[in-house]
Amino acid sequence: MHVQEWLETIPAVSIYALVGLVIGLESLGIPLPGEIILVSAALLASQHGEIDPFVLGACASAGAIIGDSIGYAIGRKGGRPLLAWLGGKFPRHFGEGHIATAERSFEKWGMWAVFFGRFVALLRIFAGPLAGVLRMPYWKFLIANVLGGIVWAGGTTAVIYYLGIVAESWLKRFSWLGLVLAVLFGVTSMLVLKRKAKKAQGAVARDVERDVEVV
Repeated sequence: MHVQEWLETIPAVSIYALVGLVIGLESLGIPLPGEIILVSAALLASQHGEIDPFVLGACASAGAIIGDSIGYAIGRKGGRPLLAWLGGKFPRHFGEGHIATAERSFEKWGMWAVFFGRFVALLRIFAGPLAGVLRMPYWKFLIANVLGGIVWAGGTTAVIYYLGIVAESWLKRFSWLGLVLAVLFGVTSMLVLKRKAKKAQGAVARDVERDVEVV
């Protein structure tokens, strides 16, 4: 069943709790589809009046901030052995290449890696635990964590909510033509993003190889 279709079968309170929980666990360092759940819930809110977008955004923000904070505490206590353990359990997400990329981001951007990492799927999982492992001062982490969580969660909710309202009105006017254009746009965007992701992955692999040769 599609995520949005499944969300339609549960009450609004459960949706708020689910969004906060999934995003919190993702921010904690567990690879879960937090962004997909949030986008689906925000789109559902634009179509059903019983789901309050403000409450939804607040729950998503709270989940992001709390999850990242717990991840920071776990990373600070677990240290490097924690990353090695995660790499063994989730090699697709916590492989050496991904960890090396995340560490370079932290070394280059510092606390802003936590803020901007909220908008990048890979760094969204790493930000909290890695900040703890690298012993980032907690006050810096907290500022970036709170700002990033609110801007990402609240901003995503607002954008998707209003796009959903506009799209629904537009599709009612132009019927099948609007649907075809929307599908074409979606497919094109997906292909472009997939191509960019492959290029980025290749660049990361080359960087890791260079690092290994230097060592």
